[in-house]
Amino acid sequence: MLDVGMQAPAFTLADQGGNMVSLSDFLGKKVVLYFYPKDNTPGCTRQACAFADAYNPFKEKNAVVIGISKDSVSSHRKFAEKYGLPFILLSDPDLTAIKAYGVWQEKKPYGKASMGVVRTTFLLDEEGKIMKIISKVKPDTNASDILKLLS
Repeated sequence: MLDVGMQAPAFTLADQGGNMVSLSDFLGKKVVLYFYPKDNTPGCTRQACAFADAYNPFKEKNAVVIGISKDSVSSHRKFAEKYGLPFILLSDPDLTAIKAYGVWQEKKPYGKASMGVVRTTFLLDEEGKIMKIISKVKPDTNASDILKLLS
């Protein structure tokens, strides 16, 4: 179980352009790492668009925004293009980072149990240590909540 103060698990995944991206690429910057269930679904779209709207304030605070789901590179590319998302989306079809961060959990939508990504956001410091873990994320306020933490 991950906790505040721990080193964030390392990973290397493909972004929406097919480029390999490692968490260690962002040492020296704060990282907003948000895990979400699926591209082009209502909650995930609202969450992504809120991060896009707040993109410049995040840049001004030397913070990088990275979204991760198990969707394919192609799905991420279409999602980013459709909504003009200026930040990195990483594809994790093998659940490497998703499981390492403990966000692959049993969910019970409509009373039916299934495994899936639980919407969770991690704020990492410049050394890759976990500063804050936000579970039960609200898609509409996630970006603004994180910006307040960076102020």
